[in-house]
Amino acid sequence: MAQCEQVLTPVDGVVSRVRALDAGLHARDGVAVFHRVYLAVTEAADRGTGAGPFTDAGAASALDVRLAERYLAAVGAASGQRRPPACWRPLFASRHHPGVRPVQFALAGINAHVGHDLALAVVDTCRTLACEPADIEDEFDRVGEFLVSLEERVREELTPGPDLLRIADPLTHLLGAWSLERARDAAWTAARTLWALRRLPDLAGEFTERLDTAVGFAGRVLLVPLPRLVPAGAGRDQSSGSSTGAISS
Repeated sequence: MAQCEQVLTPVDGVVSRVRALDAGLHARDGVAVFHRVYLAVTEAADRGTGAGPFTDAGAASALDVRLAERYLAAVGAASGQRRPPACWRPLFASRHHPGVRPVQFALAGINAHVGHDLALAVVDTCRTLACEPADIEDEFDRVGEFLVSLEERVREELTPGPDLLRIADPLTHLLGAWSLERARDAAWTAARTLWALRRLPDLAGEFTERLDTAVGFAGRVLLVPLPRLVPAGAGRDQSSGSSTGAISS
């Protein structure tokens, strides 16, 4: 009996690499916190996006692949003792810090992936498909919907409940300071700028470096270790009844 040959699409290949990476990450690793959510949303993208010529689905697949490759390249650089892009360095440097909360790791990963990787992935896709950014704006928006799903899943799974997420908790203010919508808008503007500068390699390189550095700075802010609020009464001295403090590091 002849065996049927399985034909893998580029998206299949990227999803396989993302799955393989998941097996090598420790559950408490901050990179694994981001990766676990990223894998779930990537698999959803794989089920919802088809391969093909330059159609809506084909362009979206190309952008999906280029975007995932940027993330995988950063992980590969860090694993190989090479320097990943500046936007990813804060996450890799803080991945084992006990004072950083899981939602911070996840948002720092999204920040790097959207603020830097997405802009460069748009340029990569335009070069591959010989088109202009405006030609794949719909695909950019579609990929953006998957990124929204990524952020929503992060906030649903990793954000503390309302009893813990109080107005006095620094995490409350941190979560409100970063916006995926603004990051996506900035990524689209950066992609169009880089495309306009493609025949000026020195300026394009300088702009890319500045973009990478700026996104990395935002990542460092997102990963600042935060004190944890102690529930009311938990810090009260049982013998004297005096309070020992409202927050704990």
